[in-house]
Amino acid sequence: MAKFSINKGIGNTVEFKGLKAQYLFIFAGGLLAVFILFVILYMAGASQTICITLGLVLSTLLVWQTFSLNAKYGEHGLMKRSARRQHPRYIINRGYRPFIKFRHYNSKNNNNKNNNNKSFNSQTFNNQN
Repeated sequence: MAKFSINKGIGNTVEFKGLKAQYLFIFAGGLLAVFILFVILYMAGASQTICITLGLVLSTLLVWQTFSLNAKYGEHGLMKRSARRQHPRYIINRGYRPFIKFRHYNSKNNNNKNNNNKSFNSQTFNNQN
């Protein structure tokens, strides 16, 4: 009877030589792109030394950049970095008109409950103490 080992890595992220998740796909896609560029240049008649040198330089840059991104951002950090660009850094409010109705509504309700004519700020201050 044959013995089979149990795969205990189910549910874990894909990892190869320290590269995790999307960095592995970036690495593989980049190497494929460098190879295709090498083939296109060679077929176009470029010198063999130029093709090899360009391929080595680009693949070295790709390996270095991919591993540095993996070390800097981790498994999910690159997605968080790209999502952060889509959110505004701060919100600018150039007017106060939308808040007037809100303040007026709250001060009316508080005045009706307490039967006094204090301002909204003093009521909230007194309620907190």
